[in-house]
Amino acid sequence: LTDVYSSSPALGRYFRSAQVYFSNESSTVFYQLEFSVPPLTEGFIENTMNPDFIRNVLHQNIYDED
Repeated sequence: LTDVYSSSPALGRYFRSAQVYFSNESSTVFYQLEFSVPPLTEGFIENTMNPDFIRNVLHQNIYDED
């Protein structure tokens, strides 16, 4: 995850860290991403830091590897 987000043209400059947690009981992986965002600018949080947008950066990386 660190490589994916730190090299992202859209999010790389804001990315700070990623932590991954595994649940052996349910075979689930949880991840926590940390970003450092600039002072609020109109639309920044709604667009760039939108959870769907952040998730799609990871999806695109997975598709690009195939």
